[in-house]
Amino acid sequence: MSEHKQDQETTHFGYETVNKGEKAGRVADVFHSVAAKYDLMNDVMSGGVHRLWKRFTIELSGVRKGQKVLDIAGGTGDLTLKFSRLVGPEGQVILADINDSMLKVGRDKLIDKGVAGNVQVSQADAQYLPFADNTFDCITIAFGLRNVTDKDLALRSMLRVLKPGGRLLVLEFSKPANPLLEKAYDAYSFAFLPTMGRLITNDADSYRYLAESIRMHPDQDTLKDMMANAGFAACEYHNMTGGIVALHKGIKP
Repeated sequence: MSEHKQDQETTHFGYETVNKGEKAGRVADVFHSVAAKYDLMNDVMSGGVHRLWKRFTIELSGVRKGQKVLDIAGGTGDLTLKFSRLVGPEGQVILADINDSMLKVGRDKLIDKGVAGNVQVSQADAQYLPFADNTFDCITIAFGLRNVTDKDLALRSMLRVLKPGGRLLVLEFSKPANPLLEKAYDAYSFAFLPTMGRLITNDADSYRYLAESIRMHPDQDTLKDMMANAGFAACEYHNMTGGIVALHKGIKP
């Protein structure tokens, strides 16, 4: 088998090399395992700062009343909840996730918060979005792109379902700008995270995968180039918390 063909048939699952067909199932197992405690772990892992990262994402979205928003890998519904209030009864928000355990947690949370008429839930693969061309004013994907097998395919799928002039926002862990911060972050990720995962969800391995998947994700400039290559215009990114997290933005021409 040629090296190129082999590259096409394998991908990363954290630091492990696996067949492309295996990755989705392996990722699904991780999120089935952590779904029930996902919100608690986010607060513990980020010291609550994930809420500020998401708030900045909402601000940069420019979403207004009456618009249609797609929240991909929306999991437990943090962004969907805020978008539903912004778009109002005339608008629509679709909470999409490939993982049904995460969707169930998200749907229950939204019902508890009193969100009803303008939110729909869809089990969907980011690589093959089941929506018509030119449907959405805004698409967000928060902490989900790194788990997608073929990121280029997913970006093109997102471009297709956005309306011309619509914007994509990718919120994702990225590469710290400062080498000292990067060292401290590595120690935190590979010692603290799996330990907390074991204590809170009785699952150290899933959190070890999540830490590894962050390291394997493209850095800020690489992802910006990938978005441009997929067809997005005016691509830019904003580093937050020293580059531990970056918010990328692109516009459909």
